[in-house]
Amino acid sequence: MGSTTVLGDIEILSDVINRGTPDFDSDAARAMLSLEFSESQRRQMLELADKSNRGELSPTEQEQIESYRRVGNFLALLHARARLSLQRLSSGAEQSH
Repeated sequence: MGSTTVLGDIEILSDVINRGTPDFDSDAARAMLSLEFSESQRRQMLELADKSNRGELSPTEQEQIESYRRVGNFLALLHARARLSLQRLSSGAEQSH
């Protein structure tokens, strides 16, 4: 699976998240911002990154690191949308006062 596929996945997810959808309400936005990798997943990613830097990844590990990359990119998109939603809600509340 090459980087073209990964970029394609991210572009599709970005379009889905940003396509004319209304902003998240504050509870949903905060819930999205709470989504994150566990400590054990972070350790696993660091181990895989170290092995990758040394050129020692097996094909299975390469697939795993690509999966972590895609999920991380998806979380970054969700977090960005959630922060934007909270910012807009905050701006709207300030303007209504």
